[in-house]
Parts: sequence; structure tokens; C-alpha cells
Amino acid sequence: MRFQLLGPLSVTDGRDVVMLPPSKPTALLAALLLRPGSIVPTDRLRDIVWGEEHPTTAKTALQSCVLRLRRLFAKYGIEHQAVVAVAGGYRIDADADTLDLLHFRRLVARATASGNDSELYTLRSALALWQGGLLSNVPSDLLHRDEVPRLAEERLRVLERVCDIELEHGRCREALVDLWEVTRVYPAHERFAAQLVEALYRTGRQTEALAEYRRIKGHLREGLGVDPRAELQRLELAILRGEDLGRAETTRRRAAPSERTAIPGAPSPQDIPGSLATPRSPDSLGSLGSSVSPTSPTSPTSLASPGSPAPADREAVATSIASPVATPVAAPIVSPPPPPLPSVPGFTGREAEVSSLVHLLTAERPEGDAERAPFAVLSGAPGIGKTALALHVAHLVGRHFPDGCLLLPLIRPDGSPRPAEEAADELRRALPAGRGTGLSGGRSLLVLDDVVHPDQVRPLLTAYACGAAIVTSRMGLAALVATHGGTVHRLGALDPEQSQALLTAVVGRERIAAEPTAALTLAAACGHHPLALRIAAARLLTRPRLRLADYAGWLRNDPVGRLSLADDPRMSVPQRLDEALQRLPPALADAHLRLAASPHHPLTASGAAGLLGLPEDTAEQVIERLLDAGLLEEGQPGAFWTHDLLRAHARRAAGSSVGHAPALLRPPRHGESPQLDGSRPAALR
Repeated sequence: MRFQLLGPLSVTDGRDVVMLPPSKPTALLAALLLRPGSIVPTDRLRDIVWGEEHPTTAKTALQSCVLRLRRLFAKYGIEHQAVVAVAGGYRIDADADTLDLLHFRRLVARATASGNDSELYTLRSALALWQGGLLSNVPSDLLHRDEVPRLAEERLRVLERVCDIELEHGRCREALVDLWEVTRVYPAHERFAAQLVEALYRTGRQTEALAEYRRIKGHLREGLGVDPRAELQRLELAILRGEDLGRAETTRRRAAPSERTAIPGAPSPQDIPGSLATPRSPDSLGSLGSSVSPTSPTSPTSLASPGSPAPADREAVATSIASPVATPVAAPIVSPPPPPLPSVPGFTGREAEVSSLVHLLTAERPEGDAERAPFAVLSGAPGIGKTALALHVAHLVGRHFPDGCLLLPLIRPDGSPRPAEEAADELRRALPAGRGTGLSGGRSLLVLDDVVHPDQVRPLLTAYACGAAIVTSRMGLAALVATHGGTVHRLGALDPEQSQALLTAVVGRERIAAEPTAALTLAAACGHHPLALRIAAARLLTRPRLRLADYAGWLRNDPVGRLSLADDPRMSVPQRLDEALQRLPPALADAHLRLAASPHHPLTASGAAGLLGLPEDTAEQVIERLLDAGLLEEGQPGAFWTHDLLRAHARRAAGSSVGHAPALLRPPRHGESPQLDGSRPAALR
């Protein structure tokens, strides 16, 4: 269990969140958690709970509040988080795993110590822990006067560093999303104002940059009677002179071969459920972990992004990528900068996976291991966030791959797998003149998306062994890992904190903070599934007067059927799950529907055998296949469960088919040989 202080005070077990009611025990708990492991004097606690005028029975009443807290802890099974009475006061012990405030500070310390490509991501993850109004359900004027501003200052320091990193790396448009909001909440904060002015100017918006400078200057003069500090004044002068504040460096970075390359046919940001386009500006994308529609590769025109060619120019760019321009022998060959990979700004969650992937892709390769490309497999259910995670990591490590980062879908628009030869031809056109193979002296990073079979990938890993690869697949691809090594990351649903962060990033902080409990209910109705959350958030954006509580109640009546967007059939949970079943052998798909629709969860091999009418050893093989396809999850050894959305989909899809076994899954009749050729049953081939 974890206490959440960075928002309304609540308790979560990682799946469900309990918002504590405004009460004196809630104020007492907040006071203790703000000083974890330290003794909080009794007099201080009385001031916090009752204010300056204590009742005559304050001592007894405080003891009563402690007893009520202990009963609350017992109710939720967290007796180990006891409120300890000590001489002179009370204490509660907590660590980074049980208190989000300490988790936030641990992430910040880790980011500060790392100083590498993961610093920005780690700081973003720390900021994502802040959910809604700080201690908004804690009725204590003293805490809101003394403690809330102190905590808010910790967040502002981290946000300031995040914006600095974005600007240092030339990602001014991403920084603008945060800076517009924070400068309106803190209009006198000069450092944020300077960052906003710089970001506006470096994105070509000189008039807006000067207008923003005038705003902060007028605010300081009228409110405080002072002029902006020297940094802001120098910034204004540089803008008026037309000086270069970093745009030349940004241009060099975009033209460098280390920039990410998107292969025609790859998905655009709009097709990635985790890429959450917001209405703030055409250039701003807010996104969180989700995956790309694997059966709907888009055309090259869908790869438009700020700075990419206009539609009429893309064919010329593709031609220039495929055919290097002839140059004199003494001159280096320079290709025009290709369109970048789809970006995933604002990505949140998956801290362990991101850290592991960044280390894998950037670590020094040991001697004697140069013949094998380091690679990782990201597997999981449809819509769970595999492609978004791969793209996010590719952007973090891109500068380590001078020959570029390339995204290559390994399925066709009809859902059939692309042969390895076809994929290799695509890569040769995108990486001309030996780039990515080591002949050019550089390295490439391949994002091989939606792999169906290991044989699609093996030739590519061999041909581009000097580089690295991230492979996404609904399958576990155990055979590929067995022959080529690599690491495996199986992705599951988001936790409630990450789901809340996603909704906040898309729908807006004010709207979520106005109905924090309803937002948690909505996230639970979506099963904390990234694609489902993306669809729900998009619907809320288009209906600004729709209350979250009303929408959550409507959605819970039919979570699968109502998680679709009418204007884009690909943004549909039922369609995505239907497509996943179509990839399976019919008998295995039928087995999934039977098991998922069953009310008996968690499943065991013996229970599955009874539901399917199969021998237990055959039922075990069915379970293994469904696990590999991402349609089952394993809890305790021998116990399996299905995601709530998959179960709801199965109940809708199974219909009258539940209750009789198909021919391919039935047990052999008397006298029949179960496997005449010594192989597995036909349903499991």
C-alpha cells in the first residue's frame, strides 16, 4: 500500500485508490506523513488539527484521532504503517515505496546523479506523481499556509530543470506546453518567464516573445515596483538585435545523421494511442504510454511533423534518402535530413523499463560481442503501449546512433506479416551506402514494430549487427531470445497514478482536479489500459461540458462497446481486440473467448481443462499459447488472469458459442490417436 500526498490525500494498493474524507484524522495523517520517520510534537499536531484555539479536550480528542487512523489502517490491511506514540508526540514511518513524496524525492535524486539521457525522463516521471490540488481534502489552515508552499516549491524546481533540459536539446515546442501553464499560475516567477520568452523566440515567434516580456515587466512594476532582473533584460535585448539563441545549434542537430528516421509506412503520432494530441497548438503533442495500431500502417504523408517536408516534397525527400547525391571524392556525402521519428512528448510511466532499455542501448559493448546486436523485445496485449515506449526510448538514446533511428512496421495494412526480404529492402533504401551496417563507421537503431514471427527479425539483426534494435510484438518471441539473446519486457496496464497523469495531461489539470474521485473511477472503468484511456480522454476533450462522473457511470455499463471514436475506426478497443483474435488459429481464439468469459478467475490448468473439455496437459498448452499472445497474464505460479477489458470483450463476443468445444479442441474419441504424427494437437500448432 502507498500513501499519496502529492494531491488529495489518499491510499492506493496499485490498482484501486481510496480518497480520504476531509476530517480531523485526515489532517493528523497528513501532518505525520509530511515528516515521515520524525517525531511531530503533540502541540504542533493540535495546532494543525484544530488551529490556534484548541478545545479543552484536545489531548483526549487527539488520541481519539489516532485510534480512528489505526482502525482505518486495519480496514485496508496496512497495520504495519502504524502511528507510533513516543515521548512528546507521534511518528509514522514510511519509505519511497509507501509514500509518493519520498518516491518523488528519490526519483529527483536519481536524475540529478545520473546526468545522462535518462535525466529528463526520470524528472518527468517524478512530476507525474503530482495529481490535482495538493492536500485539497485536508482541512488544516496551518498545513496549507506552511507546508503546501514548501512542497510546491520542490515541484517548481524540478519543472524548471525539465524546461532547461528541453531548451538545451532544442526541444522548444515541448517546453512551451509546460511553460504556458506555469507562467499563468506563477505570473511573477522570472525564471519561468525567461524560459518562455526564449522558447517562443527560438520557435520563430518573436512578436509573442516580446509580448511575454512586456507582460512580466508590467506585472513586476505594478505589483512590486521593480524591473525584471538582468537575465530577462539581456534576453529582450538579444531578441531586438535578432541574435541567435540556439537555433543554429538546433538546426545542426536536425541536419545531423543521428536524427531519427521514419520509414514510409510507419505510424504517425496521431495513430499512436499514447500520443495524445491536445488543442493547445498544432505543434504540441501531449502523450503517455500506449501502442500504435499494428494493423493500420499509415502512408508517408501521415508522418508530417514540425519541420518535415510538405506533401509535395516528400517524394523528393524519399528519393534523396534512397539515392545519395554524387559528390567529388574529396567531399563527404551529405543526405538531406530525413523526417524524424514520431515523437511521444510527455511520456509517463514505465520507469524501470526505460532505465533498463537506455542502459542496454548505450552501454559499451564487451570485446568479442561485436557480432551480435543488442536488442530488447517489448511484448504485451493490444494497445498496451509497446510502440510508444519504443519510440520514447529511441528519442532518448538517438544521439548514440550516428546512422539514425528507424521505425519499420513488420505487418502489412491487411494484418499479414511482411517477409524478412521485403523488410530488408525497405531498410536498404532508408540506409544507403552502408549506413547502419558498420561500413560507414556509424551505428543505427532499428525499431521493428509489431513482429509476428522470429524469422522476420533474425536476418535484420544479423545484417545490422553493429547497431541495436527494439522489437515490439504481441507475442513473447521466446525462440528469438533463445537464439539471439536480448532482454524481454512484458508490459501490463498502467497503475492508477499513471492513469491519472495521462488523463490530466490530455483533459487538463483543472478539469481533473475538479473531480478527482470521478477521474479515478473513469480510469478504473478503462481498466487502466492506455488505449482505452486515450479514447476516453479524447471524448472528454470534444465534450467540455460533460462531467467526469457522468461519463464514468455511462462507460461502466458497457466499457468495451463504448470505447470507440466514431471518426476513426482504428481508435476502437473492440476492433483492436477483434484484430488480435483474427491473428490466432480459430480454435485458439475460441478457447480464449471461453476462458475469458468464464467467471472463474484466476484460472488454473485444471480449471481451464474443465471449461474447455480437454485433458489437463492440452489445457496447459492452450494457456501457454494465450500467455505468449498477450491475452493472459500470470500472477502466482499456476494462476492466470485476463484483463478486465479482455473479459468484457469475450463476454460480448462469445455469445452462444460458450458451452460446446469445437472439433479441433475436443478430446480424442475412444480409439483415436491424439497425435498420429507425434506432434501437438492441431489447435495448438
